Amino acid sequence: MKKNILFIIPSLCAGGGERSLLNLLNEIDYKLYNVDLFLLNHNGMFMEFIPREVNVVPLLEKFRIFKLPLNTSIISFLTKGNITLAYNRFMFSLKNRTSNNISQKEQYTWKYLSKALDELNKEYDVAIGYLEKTSTYFCVEKVKAKKKIGWVHIDYDKLGMDPNFDISYFSKLDNIITVSEECANVLKKIFPKEEKKIKVIYNINSAATINKLALENLDINKKSEEEIMLLTIGRLHYQKGLEMAIEACSLLMNKGYNIRWYVIGEGEERNSLQKLIKEKHLEDNFVLLGLKPNPYPYIKQTDIYVQPSRFEGKSIAIDEAKILCKPIVVTNFSTAKDQITNGENGIIVDMDPKEIANGVELLIKDESIRKKLSSNLSKLSLGTEAEIDKLYDLLIDKSDNIRS
Repeated sequence: MKKNILFIIPSLCAGGGERSLLNLLNEIDYKLYNVDLFLLNHNGMFMEFIPREVNVVPLLEKFRIFKLPLNTSIISFLTKGNITLAYNRFMFSLKNRTSNNISQKEQYTWKYLSKALDELNKEYDVAIGYLEKTSTYFCVEKVKAKKKIGWVHIDYDKLGMDPNFDISYFSKLDNIITVSEECANVLKKIFPKEEKKIKVIYNINSAATINKLALENLDINKKSEEEIMLLTIGRLHYQKGLEMAIEACSLLMNKGYNIRWYVIGEGEERNSLQKLIKEKHLEDNFVLLGLKPNPYPYIKQTDIYVQPSRFEGKSIAIDEAKILCKPIVVTNFSTAKDQITNGENGIIVDMDPKEIANGVELLIKDESIRKKLSSNLSKLSLGTEAEIDKLYDLLIDKSDNIRS
């Protein structure tokens, strides 16, 4: 008999975690599992890639109203006589405006957001909150399931979250999955009582699929053979260190290199990054492309892939660049060595614009190093489709009791 599985994630708008979930959903054996997907936002460029076997759970009308602009939402609730939801919508907005830490903001506003979300009627064998914070909170509070799993895609210590808030949720989970050994070590240090629950499952990437999708035509072209194309993929967020990349690009341009550095991603720092690009006179050389549903042709055509992040869990973009055998420069964030062996399959540099520029310059000037890195990557088996077996092991039910 098929098991009923629920995955929970806020949206499929963009991001490594979202791409990771889609890769996982495309590997699941639907002869064994019925899969539902709960989203708080049913818009997003990745929606079209959801496998046809997956059932997307519809949202309630009251949550649709809750998501409307503040005044529209409150007036609508008051018109319907729902003073409680009007109050919670107001408090949700107020807390969002008064908190500076994005992660803690999501934690502390959950109690207001949750009032617009009912417990799901269906009972599941396994429920999986596929991202930290809201996905996990929904999994714990709003789902009836025999087994509940949380998934942390980042170095928890770097997010600035309040662990005292999360411990009450983590204690109710059967397993906590994370994406690298370093991320697991961080979780075990912060939540020692939950250590036995913590498991590592790497992001699932299909090398065959990535290589196939990379053959699509690009909408950009080099202006000359001498132009050096660099690429970074990530949210326009402090975490990704893009202002350091802009500074590095400026340093390289000042040295006379013909650089065009593209960034795929979107986020709250677009305006500040555009301002810095303008200040450095890099409008033609550092280009924010926005979101791209298929980033692989850009990776395939780039000369050097650069990840200037301050912290990562396990960067899915780095794994994709490795599969496409690109010379890679990454900053020395805490989990960098989980993915890159310095000098063997990429270059690790200090978290500094000058050092990022030096790492890129090294690869520009020395073709033999670029070829060595690409050649070493081509010899590796980099697809991680087999990671799905680790998840299957966790889906085995050891309890007959439905938990709520």
